Amino acid sequence: MSNRTIQVDDGLYQYILDVSLRELPLQKELREETASDPMANMQISPEQGQFMAMLVKLMGARNCIEVGVFTGYSSLAVAMAIPDDGRIVACDVSEEWTKTARRYWQRAGVEHKIDLHIAAAEQTLTNLVSGGGSGNYDFAFIDADKTGYARYVELCHDLLRSGGIIAIDNTLWGGSVIDESAQDDDTRAIRLLNEALHNDERFDISLLPLADGLTLLRKR
Repeated sequence: MSNRTIQVDDGLYQYILDVSLRELPLQKELREETASDPMANMQISPEQGQFMAMLVKLMGARNCIEVGVFTGYSSLAVAMAIPDDGRIVACDVSEEWTKTARRYWQRAGVEHKIDLHIAAAEQTLTNLVSGGGSGNYDFAFIDADKTGYARYVELCHDLLRSGGIIAIDNTLWGGSVIDESAQDDDTRAIRLLNEALHNDERFDISLLPLADGLTLLRKR
């Protein structure tokens, strides 16, 4: 019994992976390739990918959005979890990183499920709204520039159906959200978003201490 979340040290974290992670060799290979990138810390953890895959399965999600692709681990996990006729609108600005993502999507046989847009995510999402996409999506994952998070949430709110879920990454931001000396733009943006979402009656909310903090919003 416990009345608060347990602290996870390295040993306990490894135990969690040992007894619960069901990562395919292809996913592990993608993680290992990405580990050599100077920005490797932008990749989600494997247990987070597995959690999101289970979440979209539980929802029966078919139409998804990803804001921030990087080398494609999160989109790969979700694409493998949705039906063959499911689709992900994936937003990123990097041709280089998403080149790696495309290779792994193709090898996994899920490339046909992913519609990659190399453009500013706000513009891509705005185009979806203006094109009649409001209410047509089941799930959205936001993991991109932190100062853009609030705008992405608004656009994804419009695009999701009632009962749809938005998952927002890095909402604990390495603990900086409670460090008053941290006043950089990214930290402040996450703080302000967390505070705003706490009182946003359009959503049900849960901030999970998973990886670097994962906030789940269910559109009412």
